[in-house]
Amino acid sequence: MEYIVASDIGRKRMVNEDRAIFIEREDAYKLAIVADGMGGHNAGDIASGMAVSGFEQLFLQADAESFQSTELKKEWLLASVQELNESIYQYSLSHENCHGMGTTLIAVLIDAGECIICHIGDSRVYFSTATNLQLITRDHSYVNVLVDNGEISEEEAESHPKKNYIIKSLGTESTIAPDFYSVQFVSDSYVLVCSDGLSNKLTKQEMQAIIHLPIPIQEKGEQLIQLANEHGGEDNISLILFADNMKEV
Repeated sequence: MEYIVASDIGRKRMVNEDRAIFIEREDAYKLAIVADGMGGHNAGDIASGMAVSGFEQLFLQADAESFQSTELKKEWLLASVQELNESIYQYSLSHENCHGMGTTLIAVLIDAGECIICHIGDSRVYFSTATNLQLITRDHSYVNVLVDNGEISEEEAESHPKKNYIIKSLGTESTIAPDFYSVQFVSDSYVLVCSDGLSNKLTKQEMQAIIHLPIPIQEKGEQLIQLANEHGGEDNISLILFADNMKEV
């Protein structure tokens, strides 16, 4: 599997509150995680750091039996998210400067050609084939509630002034219910996991064009971040781009 993990502070922020990691076990199971922290002072990077380091530890310690079927994978992801949510929530309650902190979360469990996606917040997963780029996840956002209620259109949501108001994050409440998705690799396909620092600055057409350039995957990731910065770079920018069973240039 070819992949790149990249995180950039952007052009406006003083602290990078994003965290991204790609973990490979000896038995070939893999986990890609992107977390975009939020909260006062340095609390956002504490929350995202706890989420990523905690998930890494749980993943490396998990029995292979936990990943023997799609349903077992989802059960493991859900149990891990609930455990980490409790840890972050209790930490925020016991540390005054961390009250209200939380983080978005994308965790992608990869087994051969199958990807099981666990999603909280407005970080995103895109699936790119040679002919199409599809947004897989649906943001847990205020504007999507308005869309669901018929108050605004999908097009209006993209430019709504409250587009970045999220209604679900890891660690801000005592309980959490993530959404699950799955994708299956096909020929010449990629999975892009990213924080909103990337998805808010690039169109799907721009992402697709870069992802399928005839260049190494490392350079694809670098160009995605570079373009997000060129478009303003107001937020931290993080991504994981990976492809299966391909020969990169």
